[in-house]
Amino acid sequence: MPTSYPSILFIGPPGVGKGTQGKILGSIPGFFHLATGDMFRGLDKESEIGMEFTRYASQGLLVPDFLTVRLWQQHVERLIADELFCPATDVLLLDGIPRSEPQAEMMNDHIDPFIIVHLVCEDIDQMVARMQNRATEQGRPDDADESVIRRRFKVYAEQTAPVLACYDKSIILNIDALGTQIEVLQRILTAIVPGVNAYKEN
Repeated sequence: MPTSYPSILFIGPPGVGKGTQGKILGSIPGFFHLATGDMFRGLDKESEIGMEFTRYASQGLLVPDFLTVRLWQQHVERLIADELFCPATDVLLLDGIPRSEPQAEMMNDHIDPFIIVHLVCEDIDQMVARMQNRATEQGRPDDADESVIRRRFKVYAEQTAPVLACYDKSIILNIDALGTQIEVLQRILTAIVPGVNAYKEN
């Protein structure tokens, strides 16, 4: 079992489509989509760690780095044990981690990012509306309150956007996230296919 998993990171502000595009790509053989948000939302809300997550998420704040990384490690180990994720053949599509520079440093021993998909959208109002629609459709209370959503954008700008500086600029692909899901997917595939092929050949 490798100690460092080949990975493509999805980075971008809330509501930009990281989860949507990650899930689509994760349906392709050879890719495995792992969304930290889904991992947290799957926690037992009555458990100690579930209540801890809810306390942070309800305020639009990030879960502490050490807790996020520890949960992520345990989750990946379970996926491997259950034969859902095969490190020897699958590329991890990571959505929601790392979300801070300390997280990026902690994750260095666990992942080998060879592409960063940086989804870009300057229209914050459109992303707020998208997230509020998502709250209604998917029953996600953390996306319902506009003040909480806007706090999440502030947290992203202050804590997550700087993560990009932790990686070589040559592997960062800036993708316009505006448009239909198919249009954005086409942009991502056009950008990542050469890098994926080159990585698998090495």
